[in-house]
Amino acid sequence: MQMKNPYKDKKWFKFLGNKYVWVLLFFVVWMLFLDNYSYFDHRFLNDQINELEDNKTYYKEEIKKDQEQIKQLKNPEQIEKYAREKYFMKKDSEDIYIIKFEGDTIQEKNN
Repeated sequence: MQMKNPYKDKKWFKFLGNKYVWVLLFFVVWMLFLDNYSYFDHRFLNDQINELEDNKTYYKEEIKKDQEQIKQLKNPEQIEKYAREKYFMKKDSEDIYIIKFEGDTIQEKNN
């Protein structure tokens, strides 16, 4: 007496019993998870590329700003203005007065 498979005539059993379906399923799993060029690796690398492109645009803008500032600093008057503003330099014949207002947000450190 031979046992008969009760699922043999079902549509899904015929579909899953097909060798081409198994090969396709193996291929999809391999490409998504196991391969060096898998989908998840590509997503990670694409995120890194986008981040690096954002950095590239930021640094290009900074380079443009610096080049503009270099052009301005070729003028001796601009060099003097820059030194006064950024480094608080003064001429020998000048006196500098620091004026403090009550509503200043900068507070002194009390040691």
